[in-house]
Amino acid sequence: MTNHLEVNNLSKSFDRFQLNNISFILPKGYIMGLIGPNGSGKTTTIKLILNMLKRDSGEIMIMGLDNIANEQNAKSELGVVFDTNYFCDEWKVSQVEKSISPFYPNWNSQELAEMLRKFRIAPSAKVKELSRGMQMKLMLACALSYDAKLLILDEPTSGLDPVSRDELLKILSEYIEDGEHSVLFSTHITTDLERAADYITYISDGELFYSGSKDEFVDMFRIVKGGTDELSEDLSSKLIGIRTFPTGFEALIKTEDIGNFPALSIEPVTIDEIVVFTSKKGEDYE
Repeated sequence: MTNHLEVNNLSKSFDRFQLNNISFILPKGYIMGLIGPNGSGKTTTIKLILNMLKRDSGEIMIMGLDNIANEQNAKSELGVVFDTNYFCDEWKVSQVEKSISPFYPNWNSQELAEMLRKFRIAPSAKVKELSRGMQMKLMLACALSYDAKLLILDEPTSGLDPVSRDELLKILSEYIEDGEHSVLFSTHITTDLERAADYITYISDGELFYSGSKDEFVDMFRIVKGGTDELSEDLSSKLIGIRTFPTGFEALIKTEDIGNFPALSIEPVTIDEIVVFTSKKGEDYE
């Protein structure tokens, strides 16, 4: 098996939002960042993968298994970390294992004990007594205790301090080192992805904008800057999300188009800048 996750033509309609024909592939042994503005469809996509929502159409394969027809077997290979704790607040950490371990044939109590020591989580502590960062680590420790082959994380670094974010990214990098594990990582903190991700899937307003190599995604665009007198009609037609100032402008431009405007200032672009400019859909903004 070369792909741990395959999403094909996935669609879901709500009263005021529609996810349209989303397709992407996460190969074994890699980290994929799932990005997009708030409300773009990232969490909806994850809930559909986990069969927490009923899809309207499309197909989802987890470890080669249909996520609905073979839901139990597929989920036994999954580890999930949400942006909020999903354990009972009144449970002690030791009770967490007793409650969830029966659902996973590969559960390893020794591995959990080791992860709790590594994360400095006391088995006697109640879940509600843990900080948000420690609750995230507890969810991750449980996923690693049954050797989940695919981790799905929904905004796990949101609200974490820089040290905790750094620790998480290090754990994820170590997790995929053997080439047998993969991560789907939804986040709006794109600097984390610039460091850790191999692939990017970008969803904007329910539509797939891009899915593929992170490096190729960044190389597709540049930031262009110039004076107001240089903003010709020909140039404007090539720019994305123009930001104007009293003395000039800046915008996103496809790398393939920059050769037509050699006099302009061209700069590299970040993932965050791509999301900001493309979310404006070509409109001017101050």
